[in-house]
Amino acid sequence: MRRRIVLFSNVSLDGYFEGPDHDLGWQHVDDELHLHFNRELARMGGFVSGRRTHELMAAYWPTADRDPAATAPMLEFADIWRAMPKTVFSRTLHHADWNTTVVREVTPRTVAALTRGPGGDLALSGGELAASFLAQDLIDEIRLYVAPVILGRGTLLFRPTEQPVPLTLTGTHRFTNGVTLLHYARSGPSPLDG
Repeated sequence: MRRRIVLFSNVSLDGYFEGPDHDLGWQHVDDELHLHFNRELARMGGFVSGRRTHELMAAYWPTADRDPAATAPMLEFADIWRAMPKTVFSRTLHHADWNTTVVREVTPRTVAALTRGPGGDLALSGGELAASFLAQDLIDEIRLYVAPVILGRGTLLFRPTEQPVPLTLTGTHRFTNGVTLLHYARSGPSPLDG
């Protein structure tokens, strides 16, 4: 049985994953939500991201325990992030530290090779990379964490597609800070199953 590709993303109510100039300050990540992320992500078999997302994570999480403002859930996630195998899709990055493999192209073949590896499912993040995976129908589940904010502009998580992508809602959860999890699964077979 192959590992599934699971997209995790914070989004605004109007569908943006980041505000103008890559602003993420609107996200509502309190201790309750952070502990939820830790619980879900610790079960994954690896993190899959693009270069920008990986560099953003690598700039903070390896040394988060030196930050006096870091909360207990943040410190717990730092341990999870450091230990987790990571795959970065990038045409420009030649090397990455912290248990990271660089892959050049998003293709059904390269993604299928990842899903045949050992361990749990793979946590996909990053809007640009998600668009590439979605365009090739390579996402098995989508977990959207919808923040109670309308940004009005920024970068949309989902770009126009040639064909509809049918999904099945498998669960919801409302956090006390107003963020709502919408958990979807693909409705049909994946090209990765063949």
